[in-house]
Amino acid sequence: MSLLDRLNDDMKQAMKNKEKEKLSVLRMLKAALQNEAIKLGKSPLSEGEELTVLSRELKQRKDSLQEFENAGRSDLVEKVKTEIEIVQSYMPTPLTEDELRELIEQTIKEVGASSKADMGKVMGAIMPKVKGRADGSLVNKLVQQQLS
Repeated sequence: MSLLDRLNDDMKQAMKNKEKEKLSVLRMLKAALQNEAIKLGKSPLSEGEELTVLSRELKQRKDSLQEFENAGRSDLVEKVKTEIEIVQSYMPTPLTEDELRELIEQTIKEVGASSKADMGKVMGAIMPKVKGRADGSLVNKLVQQQLS
């Protein structure tokens, strides 16, 4: 079942259950996926492309959450937290920190990195492997630890 099919089914269920908040987020996700398909000029997006869109939407919400918390807007903080939970439910299961460390070690060996000067090579090789399953800043931090 494709992500769009899953979103459509969940939208129908949210309508039946009168879950306005969830329905709103699902419609937004579906629109973002359809806009990306139009932009790329291809109808069924690949799994990686769908993941890119979901990651982008999740990052936007996390940034908004940070801004609302800084501004003391507790009314909006709760709304955005709910949206984040809904978007995360469509993301693949995240990697644990141990799995991430192991993947980083393998990648460092693959590219033959030995110092922090090779950071770009390692990051370029590892990010496609962890796409949507790990936060880029955490990956960056762990790669720096491994290379130092």
